[in-house]
Amino acid sequence: MPKVSIIIPVYNVEKYLVDCLVSVTNQTLQDIEIICVNDGSTDGSLKILERYQIQDSRIKIINKKNSGYGNSMNMGLDMATGEYIGIVESDDFVKVEMFEKLYELASKNDADIVKSDYYKYKSQNQQTIKAAKMTKYKINKLINAKKYPKILGIQPCIWSAIYKREFLLKNNIRFLETPGASYQDTSFAFKALASAEKIFFTSKSYLYYRIDNENSSVHSKEKVYCICNEYDEITKFLNANKNIKEFANSQKLINQYSAYAWNLKRIDEQFRDEFINLFSHTFKTYFDNGEITKDFYERINKKEFDLLLNNTKGYRILMDKIALKERERKSKNKKFSLRINKTQISLIINGKKVIEVE
Repeated sequence: MPKVSIIIPVYNVEKYLVDCLVSVTNQTLQDIEIICVNDGSTDGSLKILERYQIQDSRIKIINKKNSGYGNSMNMGLDMATGEYIGIVESDDFVKVEMFEKLYELASKNDADIVKSDYYKYKSQNQQTIKAAKMTKYKINKLINAKKYPKILGIQPCIWSAIYKREFLLKNNIRFLETPGASYQDTSFAFKALASAEKIFFTSKSYLYYRIDNENSSVHSKEKVYCICNEYDEITKFLNANKNIKEFANSQKLINQYSAYAWNLKRIDEQFRDEFINLFSHTFKTYFDNGEITKDFYERINKKEFDLLLNNTKGYRILMDKIALKERERKSKNKKFSLRINKTQISLIINGKKVIEVE
């Protein structure tokens, strides 16, 4: 049994795939298997995988017709034999010590999940910024969501962690299979964090996450509701696990409200009124069912929420204004920004990092 099975979903990424494979095959932890799932790529991705498979017997290739990210990941999980599961997106790359360090923490603490921080990476100028996603959570100790429900609010970023395979199998934690969909890490991450008894967070960063396309708009109507499918899956999961719902539902509603508001800013204008109507109806149902708690009101903008429930046209006007202000702010930040967190100070001028202090 390998110590870690690393699943790499692949679809038309020939531009970045070599960087990814080099970083994974050169891991200091040698006892790994590398499962590459080619989801019907039409570029040269499969040939690259086959070339690297000849060089490294640890690489296994699943080659299939295009059926979506969720199906690819589930096929990878089904093939995996490792003690732990790791995930690396094929346009990202990792430090060579990543899986050795995460496995050491997992083994030492008998953890269900070990989750690290990561770097945001821009290919164009090779700009690297530490995400600093772990600083507000309890790091370097075992925790779980029953005691600290707020950990369920962390961004999914499923690829900055490893998961005990036995734990995933026991709790039937898999990906939602919706062909062509997006955000399919959302329900997987929530179900895993909510079910785990032993979670270990570290503020160390090992993975470089490309963000070059993170601000692309959603122009396809099918993409508009992808995030809704993920939260329908989470709701279904909580309704089937009442013991988890007791401590997880409030944070789930906060996550869902924030995700829907974020999605609204991204989607094409022609779909916004329709999406707002669904958004409003969904949370009216939660409100009528008595699920909206004091904790929810304390952590969202109550004025915006009340507007969503009672005046969808007014909510649309307000959110359009907020989105415009955010675009203007981002435009200014691209010219000059100073980013400070607990581990790093970065000065960015005209999109280029000129000073970095760790």
